[in-house]
Amino acid sequence: MTTQQEPFPLDLSPDTIVELGRQAVELVARQVAGLPDAPASDYRDVARLSALVSRAPADGPGDFAALIETFRQAAEQGVNTAGPGYLAYFPAGGLVSSALAELLAQAANRYTGVAQTAPALVAMEEGVLSWLAGRFGLPAGAGGVVTTGASAATLSAVVAARHARLGPPSEDGGGADGGGPPGGGGPSGGTMNGTMYVTEHTHYSLAKAAQIAGLPAGRVRVVPTTADLRMDAGAAAAMIAADRAAGLRPFLLAGTAGSTSTGTIDRLGELGRLAREQGMWFHVDAAYGGGFQLTSRGRAALAGIEAADSITFDPHKSLFLPYGTGVLLVRDPAVLRAAHAGGGEYLQDLHEVDGLPDYGQLGVELTREFRGLRLWLPLHLHGVRAFEEALDEKLDLAGLVHRELSGDPRLEVPREPDLTVVLFRLRGCGDERNRRLLAEVNASRRVYLSSTTIGGAFYLRLCVLSCRTGAGRIKEALRIIRSAC
Repeated sequence: MTTQQEPFPLDLSPDTIVELGRQAVELVARQVAGLPDAPASDYRDVARLSALVSRAPADGPGDFAALIETFRQAAEQGVNTAGPGYLAYFPAGGLVSSALAELLAQAANRYTGVAQTAPALVAMEEGVLSWLAGRFGLPAGAGGVVTTGASAATLSAVVAARHARLGPPSEDGGGADGGGPPGGGGPSGGTMNGTMYVTEHTHYSLAKAAQIAGLPAGRVRVVPTTADLRMDAGAAAAMIAADRAAGLRPFLLAGTAGSTSTGTIDRLGELGRLAREQGMWFHVDAAYGGGFQLTSRGRAALAGIEAADSITFDPHKSLFLPYGTGVLLVRDPAVLRAAHAGGGEYLQDLHEVDGLPDYGQLGVELTREFRGLRLWLPLHLHGVRAFEEALDEKLDLAGLVHRELSGDPRLEVPREPDLTVVLFRLRGCGDERNRRLLAEVNASRRVYLSSTTIGGAFYLRLCVLSCRTGAGRIKEALRIIRSAC
């Protein structure tokens, strides 16, 4: 017998859900269909729309069609990161299949911080994480957690490394073992004396995570790079030895699998061996490059990543998923749990489920939505081969860009891309002229590039990564660049 009850005033009836869903999905379909012709950037109506959307909500109900039309107009202002012309930073595009997964997950509204409350959904998320760990060559039993992005994942990685190599914090602010320099005084334990090693091309989220984790700013050592912009393992070894001699405690060595400025991949095998010899935690930032592990060329470029103790990876970059999808993988999830575990009397009714993790004990969040479906659904719907082929296409297109720009005598192209980032600048011209070149290219509104500074010089930066960027748009971008030179 079905129990009848009064509908909750804020709930929608089934018929209304279908109708509003139809309107929303039709808008999505129109937006996606219009992406090839949409401007790569547009700021012409920002002031009016900003004033419109910042109004306080009315006391009475609004009209759904009018509201989503306001959203449509607002979304068209700024940089079109979903379109094929977005070649700045790290494009992805945002697969609609993942967006539909998010609709399903948010409507179900299941809590996945504790496995007991949604065991089958946690198993779904854990299955994706285990598959990813295997693709990176991590051992059986490796795991991790889905985060909002690499910054959150990096924070948890640094905290785990601190806990594993320096010990839990003590009351004086140091590590539990209190190992300070000989003859030193005051707070001298682990965190205060811990040192970690990066390069100038390491993403700033690592230094930010170190700051949040309580590491003094001066303890983040910047290791020189070789001429090809990769961490100099010999210089790192010398710095580590000098720090040990000074009574400090080197605990984390960070390699990069695709730097933000240049897409450069460190010699991960060398760094992994150094970290192992020194008893240090080896972290690899693969936020950008991680997805290419699905391809044979990517696996060759990322060789050595399998030695990592932790890997950060952003599927919202090189798996083409919507923003807000990051992953932290760890060789030993028990270390992650030891660094993040907590509890309270109000959780006494909950119990562990055999074989499934409590994600609230593996990261900083206790309350978390079900994030696994945004990965699980597109991977199972499209199949892994579709992602491999798309990533191979991006590598091919980046190679095309490099060859074409390198063949233009007006341009300086300093290096061949490790993955899909190509740098260039006008030969013999100053930074200001190159800034104007970037502005002219972006003013076309067909493509949108970014820039960086290498060796004190301004470079234009083109990254091929969006799932919607094909050969046609790349050839158009090359024509626009040549015309603006």
